[in-house]
Amino acid sequence: MNTPAPPNGRRPGKLALAINPAASFGRLPNAGDQAAAFFRAAGTDVVVLQDVSSEALRRRVNQAVTAGIDALVVVGGDGMVNLAVNALAGTDVPLGIVPAGTGNDVARSLELPLDDIAAACRTVLDALDAGGRRIDLARATSACGTAYFAGVLSAGFDAAVNERANSWRWPRGRNRYNLAMIRELASFRPIDYLVTADGRQWRQRAMLMSVANGQSIGGGMRITPEAAPDDGELDLFVVKPLSRLAFLAVFPKVFTGRHTGHPAVGIQRAKRVRLEAAGVSAYADGERIAELPVEVEVVPGGLRVLA
Repeated sequence: MNTPAPPNGRRPGKLALAINPAASFGRLPNAGDQAAAFFRAAGTDVVVLQDVSSEALRRRVNQAVTAGIDALVVVGGDGMVNLAVNALAGTDVPLGIVPAGTGNDVARSLELPLDDIAAACRTVLDALDAGGRRIDLARATSACGTAYFAGVLSAGFDAAVNERANSWRWPRGRNRYNLAMIRELASFRPIDYLVTADGRQWRQRAMLMSVANGQSIGGGMRITPEAAPDDGELDLFVVKPLSRLAFLAVFPKVFTGRHTGHPAVGIQRAKRVRLEAAGVSAYADGERIAELPVEVEVVPGGLRVLA
């Protein structure tokens, strides 16, 4: 691995590097060690945060943020980004991402380098020098409390697929999600939702509902291709009931964003969305949040990212 000389004028800062304890990193073995070596070679004071479980790592990350760091960088996928987002919400500590997970959808929305540890680390350091950029966060409130996310909250078919895919260790990446979708589709039934968006309420029968701050789920499925993480709004994505054959016909178009013209697909902008439905779980950035009802509101400029 090539390591850079410290850029002119860089002041060594204290960087906490959090590494997913459950990751095998697939095509990127030893991603965490490579990232740590890269940052140290660039003259940065790196504190590596690892633990035996996600919950233990969450505690260590929270402690590091409280103690004082110049930046938090995560090595992993959307789950690690979600852990970091909830530690950093309400602070000015910036987040850097070294994508090394299964989906990496938040990294995609930020146009970060994928499958290239050195390029991702270089992006972090360059952005740290420049000060980073502000993006929106989404705040989800439910009976389980408050949680933040940077990408997409799903409640419906896509959440059920996520739950099934999370229970599998193989295959990795997009294929895992695709296979889980086919298995879930065999028994899935449309859901009756009560939706409230910016004060307007209606009932909606649908296959799924998503509230998006980012563009994609499932490793590149561009469900809301026009969504921007810094526009101060959320995108409410709806797929109305479809037959299995019709769903499978429109599904491939989601990877290019061409599905948005289908009459069963709807997208609208809102600043606050409440979803209610019986027996439906919500997932945000691939992590289970709670059963509905869940209320989501945008937090403009709520996170500084090194991108």
